[in-house]
Amino acid sequence: MSSLLESEAVQSLLSRLAATPCSEAIDDWPADRLQALNAAGVMKWNLPGQFGGLELDDVTMLDGYRVLSSACLVTTFILTQRNAACQRIVTSQNSDARESLLPELADGRLFATVGISHLTTSGQHLATPAVRAEPSEDGFRLSGVVPWATGAAYADVLVTGGQLTDGRQLLAAIPTDRDGLHVNEPVKLMALSSSQTGSVQLTNVEVRPEEILHGPVPAVMRQATGGGAGSLGTSTLAVGAADGMLRHLRTEMNRRPDLSEFVEPLSKSSAELVDQIHRAALSDHWEGPSPAEVVRRQANSLVLRTAQVWLAATKGAGYVAGHAAERAVRESMFFLVWSCPQPVLSANLRELTCVSHSADC
Repeated sequence: MSSLLESEAVQSLLSRLAATPCSEAIDDWPADRLQALNAAGVMKWNLPGQFGGLELDDVTMLDGYRVLSSACLVTTFILTQRNAACQRIVTSQNSDARESLLPELADGRLFATVGISHLTTSGQHLATPAVRAEPSEDGFRLSGVVPWATGAAYADVLVTGGQLTDGRQLLAAIPTDRDGLHVNEPVKLMALSSSQTGSVQLTNVEVRPEEILHGPVPAVMRQATGGGAGSLGTSTLAVGAADGMLRHLRTEMNRRPDLSEFVEPLSKSSAELVDQIHRAALSDHWEGPSPAEVVRRQANSLVLRTAQVWLAATKGAGYVAGHAAERAVRESMFFLVWSCPQPVLSANLRELTCVSHSADC
């Protein structure tokens, strides 16, 4: 692990996040935790040095996500959505957008989030695009529903996009106080409800040239690099969440050595996955299936199995609402639906239903 992640500021942050569970209340946005991230310099991690960022390398960034999610999955999930917005700005050729937004994002004066699932996974099977883009006198206008956006009610900027009638798509960084942009009430989820994730209604929302990040081009998300469905970052959060559960299991194992038979294999799997993630992040060429999909399938399996082992180890106490193991089981299910590509989901379903091409399941 890098010296940055071992620094006093980051270690103090991790202790603070882990000390008290994040609220699950749908109306309790974790502003204090996000402020703590900013105070520890976390908001600078993925931004270029010229704009006040730290520009961490991929491996260090992934390790950062892992240790943060081991302390608090909700806070880290919100961070990934903010960082996804930042990354689309960083990779844009629009210098006006980069220069106006990135310095304030780096120092925490602005908070951004993304609403891009309708351009990647959600609703791609529909004949009519979720968000329509139409040319206007000075740019474009967007109309439709962004199905999933995290913390949009607290964001200053929403990175989202729409599709033109000719099939081309665009991505833009839109101020959330823009006329026609309405953040709907967040959805109460099985877990992570305090992330305030829900839909955003767009009604003839003006998009100015200086706000367009990518496009219009076909399949804009292929242009707007910086993560996406099945990315290594998503897998890293799953591994981190499992690591947090394993800490509790090891504490229980001190009193009940018989748990070692179950805890040690999970710990070994976690360490092996971390190594795989590092190698995938450093590799420019990979033969065979996508490393992101291979790792994501294994990470999903690890977090689901670890949560169930923890629940079983706690027996009846863990089945009581509000127990940390009960919450962990619900949070582990998140990885089956969050940016989960169909090949990954199918592989996880085969594991869950014991369907295999081999004789052994």
